[in-house]
Amino acid sequence: MNEDKQKILDLLLPSLQATRNLHDLIGLDYDEESETVIATFNNGYQKRANVAMDSGTAMICDVIRQIV
Repeated sequence: MNEDKQKILDLLLPSLQATRNLHDLIGLDYDEESETVIATFNNGYQKRANVAMDSGTAMICDVIRQIV
């Protein structure tokens, strides 16, 4: 099964926004070419998470671990 990583991130975003640590997160965008997730915060700051070769569930763990 081929997972839609952007869809997974779109569904994850509201859950992360409901947390104290990531309430200011405004976007999670998957860059297929570099296999990274760009997390954008309301002040314009961005963090990148390396999700190369990840399954959907591994991507969720890596994004949380790398942007918090």
